[in-house]
Amino acid sequence: MARNAALAGLAEGDHAPHAHTGAWVAAVLRSRISAGQLPPGTKLSEQKLSEALGVSRNTLREAFTVLAGESVVRRIPNRGVFVAAPGEEEIREIYRVRRLIEPAAVLWGNFPTEALDIFDPIIAKARAAREAQSVPGMADANQELHKALVALSGSPSLQELMDKVLAEMRLVFHAMATTPDFHSHYVERNAALVEQIRAGHREEAAEELRWYLDAAERELLVHIGALRE
Repeated sequence: MARNAALAGLAEGDHAPHAHTGAWVAAVLRSRISAGQLPPGTKLSEQKLSEALGVSRNTLREAFTVLAGESVVRRIPNRGVFVAAPGEEEIREIYRVRRLIEPAAVLWGNFPTEALDIFDPIIAKARAAREAQSVPGMADANQELHKALVALSGSPSLQELMDKVLAEMRLVFHAMATTPDFHSHYVERNAALVEQIRAGHREEAAEELRWYLDAAERELLVHIGALRE
């Protein structure tokens, strides 16, 4: 029932003049996955989505092809298209990309110190979610912070790439839904990272971020049984 409601909810605010393009439909679905509205295993019904988005099934299939290439959805013969559940190799690839683009954004992004003020409400949101023991709330704040970090690079291409990575990341987070400590101990790490950047210690912040991403990758791989403690 919840999954059907999520598909139906796509109808609100998701129509656009260019809605006939597969790229636009892929972007809409990717953003909903990144926001946690379409969890792993959700079947993406062609009929319901084409009606909700006001697009043809051919356009929808184009979008599915794009998302399948990004490992965000998977096609199962004779069964349909489903939101993917990333495994070991997908997790490793996510972190290969993140280690390249996020520390680079910290190190070489051309932004004024006051631009960092956008992080303050995100950190407050993360702390409030930790206090409330809300795993989804902490995951949301974490996604928002890392997206904003790459946005400071000023590069639309990097932001588009990060959107794809975060959509996959959201699917990985579903595997950690029963382990709140995975998210809680990154709340203050994120806050400390922002303070390092604000203090002008960009090299140290970039190095810390690389270590942070290594630790998160290892923790995820241990959780899914791909590595031992």
